[in-house]
Amino acid sequence: MRKTKRFSSLAAVALLSLMAAACGDDSKDSATTDGGVGVTAAPDPTTAPDGTTAAPSGDAPKVGLVYDTTGRGDQSFNDAAAAGLERAKSELGVTFTEAVPNEDGSNRKELLDLAAASSDIVIGVGFLFEADAAAVGKSNPDKIFGVVDSSMLDFSTDPAGVPYGDNIVGLVFSEEQGSFLVGAAAALKSTTGKLGFIGGVKNVGGLIEKFEAGFKAGAKAVNPDIQIVANYITEAPDFDGFTAPDQARDIATAMYDGGADVIYHAAGASGAGLFEAAKASSDAKGTKLWAIGVDSDQYNTSDPAVKDYILTSMLKRVDVAVFELIKAQMDGNIKGGPIRYDLSVDGVGYATSGGFVDDIKDKLEGYKADIIS
Repeated sequence: MRKTKRFSSLAAVALLSLMAAACGDDSKDSATTDGGVGVTAAPDPTTAPDGTTAAPSGDAPKVGLVYDTTGRGDQSFNDAAAAGLERAKSELGVTFTEAVPNEDGSNRKELLDLAAASSDIVIGVGFLFEADAAAVGKSNPDKIFGVVDSSMLDFSTDPAGVPYGDNIVGLVFSEEQGSFLVGAAAALKSTTGKLGFIGGVKNVGGLIEKFEAGFKAGAKAVNPDIQIVANYITEAPDFDGFTAPDQARDIATAMYDGGADVIYHAAGASGAGLFEAAKASSDAKGTKLWAIGVDSDQYNTSDPAVKDYILTSMLKRVDVAVFELIKAQMDGNIKGGPIRYDLSVDGVGYATSGGFVDDIKDKLEGYKADIIS
């Protein structure tokens, strides 16, 4: 009976995977990995360097990377993108420039234009670069453009009808698969039978809902009767939910007060508020409560005061995607359209830092093998 219930939940994940695959052309929907794909931490938060960073080779391409509005130091996917860029500098000898949009993101296109003027490869970190990358890419057909989390259902056009060109690549991830694993971890560790999920922004092309759905499926694979409450900080087009740690802290505190003992966030920089709430609520209740991070291994990047409350993190290997886009351009293997990073290529996964999931790792690896197969 246990096995039947488990594979029933996995069937739900299979449906989610089909939905995710519908976001792009499956004929292009595979990622080539080239070593170094194991779990690694993003670099320590640093200030982005001014201008171009020196590199050892004059033959390597120039890369222009434009972060999401929080830039380096977000302890999330911007830091992961930076890790991929630094790896490309070290291993491939690229030179690069970095830029961060203003707070409202209104100068995204301007920054992409500037990057294209001096770079061979331009990368926008986040789905909000889609339309601007399409427009700037059309004007620069000799340059390669990559967009992290491109969520277009039809990759041939953007919402304004501007065609994507053969030089536009979408770097997309099977977040529902990694979220399934941390959902299973949450259920295996829960003693109250109640879990929480905090999403940053709702209705962003279904992007954050994939995290929620995978988390719920994984938890219910372990315990079909488990209770899961979900809350989103904002709803599109208000994207402040990704940069609102105070609101995430309040939501998490209410969830802990309601009996949840493990909470997972997919809320970008807002996740810091969850970690604070996990510590504060644990101290107040006199019992250990858990938080689960997202994108990068947040045990390694968060404030030392809260790291012992981070059970695991769902890893979204933006670093791998950035590195491999650059390498593919150097190898002459670039094709327009989406490239999907899933469990089969370690494009998503879960972190083991802190050792808090060591006792359930065999079970998590079993679920991982089931999903891959």
